[in-house]
Amino acid sequence: MSPITIILWLILLGMIAWLVWNYVSVRRSAKFISNAEFEGKIHGSQLVDLRTPAEFRRKHILGARNLQIGQFKETLGALRKDKPVLLYDNTRGQAVARAVSILKKAGYKDIYVLKDGLDYWNGKTKEQS
Repeated sequence: MSPITIILWLILLGMIAWLVWNYVSVRRSAKFISNAEFEGKIHGSQLVDLRTPAEFRRKHILGARNLQIGQFKETLGALRKDKPVLLYDNTRGQAVARAVSILKKAGYKDIYVLKDGLDYWNGKTKEQS
């Protein structure tokens, strides 16, 4: 095997290891819950929409506040540590993983994620007319 092939394999294995680590750490830090469970937890929790402000204005879950992932660290002070945090984006992508990691490092304990994202949400929403 040539040195370039070995290097490419090592890079590929490193990327796979990083993806697995990211997946496992997010799963250990937050609970991914169904629409029904999520809806049941909204009352008394902090509901956070991680999408862009334009996406939020177009449609969001009733009662959510928009803390887009790009400024999540800076706006973290708006969330209380003594109340559960419910997160969602469109399809549970990298925004959720980053937000969960930031919340966990900041000492938040009760973190929940809408399993399939807003795209599959069947509860109450506020939509732009």
